[in-house]
Amino acid sequence: MTADDDRIRWVELPGREPARVYVHGLGATSAPYFAEVATHPLLAGHRSLLIDLLGHGISDRPRGFDYSLESHADALAAALTSAGVGGAELIAHSMGGSVAIVLADRHPHLVSRLVLVDANLDPMPRTPGSGGSSGIAAYSEQEFLTDGWQEVRDRVGAHWWSTMRLTGREALHRSATQLVRGTVPTMRELLLGLEIPRTYLLPEADGPLPGADALTAAGVSVVPVPDCGHNIMLDNPQAFAHATATALADHGRP
Repeated sequence: MTADDDRIRWVELPGREPARVYVHGLGATSAPYFAEVATHPLLAGHRSLLIDLLGHGISDRPRGFDYSLESHADALAAALTSAGVGGAELIAHSMGGSVAIVLADRHPHLVSRLVLVDANLDPMPRTPGSGGSSGIAAYSEQEFLTDGWQEVRDRVGAHWWSTMRLTGREALHRSATQLVRGTVPTMRELLLGLEIPRTYLLPEADGPLPGADALTAAGVSVVPVPDCGHNIMLDNPQAFAHATATALADHGRP
């Protein structure tokens, strides 16, 4: 619950500590995206929270919230604290990865490891007519609430819309707008400065990750995953589970 009594909700799987927290991307919800991999034999057995960010999925959708990455991170921190979670291993996709980086920077006691799944690290241009956050952010909020959401629905297709339709419309637009704006310092710069174990998973087909050399030099493991697109955990769950288990291994024990 936030200071304004808005509730973040999650699906919880029992198991041993440290807890693992799975965080979805823009217009998504964690259970459909992560349930298969969270229960995979390589990853099962830990207490796992498949959590929905404010405005998304089964969480509340306050219309007065600004949905900045910092505010998302602080709301997530309040939820994890209320759940008795500390030193968690975060597995976070896309926008959720950006939120996880900010969470680790602002609330370091809550995060012990990061596995970022094709996460946004840099500000992006607003691109009218494109899919995803850059296209959503190209609308003014009023344009999006009036007609733009229908255009986005038709562009993103049935799969993404099946969870995006659960997102509050103000939440969707503001989250996208804040994501393309990014943070100061940028998410990439924050990631470089963290001292916890960090892994970045990306689709192998996308080619080299921009700035990978600097990330590697700072101790971030950059891991290409074959046979997948942006939704790595859905497209190739076996390879995702293997890469994530390796990233979370402690002296060889996942």
